[in-house]
Amino acid sequence: MRKILSAIDKKQAFDQVRAHCDVPCGIYDPITAQIAALTVVRMVDLIQDHTSKPVDDAAEYYNRLTRLVNAKEEHAEKAKHEVRVIWGDFIKDSHLEAHPQLNGIVHKIMALGSEARQHVSREAGVKLVEAINSFAQVFWDIKGVATKKAKAPYAPNLELLYPVL
Repeated sequence: MRKILSAIDKKQAFDQVRAHCDVPCGIYDPITAQIAALTVVRMVDLIQDHTSKPVDDAAEYYNRLTRLVNAKEEHAEKAKHEVRVIWGDFIKDSHLEAHPQLNGIVHKIMALGSEARQHVSREAGVKLVEAINSFAQVFWDIKGVATKKAKAPYAPNLELLYPVL
């Protein structure tokens, strides 16, 4: 079957489609990366709060600490993944020409996401949120959608960039 389709493709030259989920839905939105980055900051806050309290039950203490650290790590990686998907699947050469800062922003997000995983640093988490907001600004500019900044309605109540719909 593959040989037949390849032969037809050589004669007909079908357009190839690519998508972040292998289904060409065309749905891309940086909000998932933004929320993941917010979660990193929230987990750091919870880790710092948890480790500042006296230990009554060591097993419960380490169980909660392990869960908080795991969530921080997972969400830092999720933020990086979501940005990589948009950058790799949605961003085209013409977008990079119009927004030459974009590759630097993506590189910064990758580095900050790694730093957020390696350390319990609120500063790294906040910088990750800010860098992903910069990425979101370029994304929505490419889409021709106006944006606004507003504080997230949940802890850690950091400012996010949202599309004006």
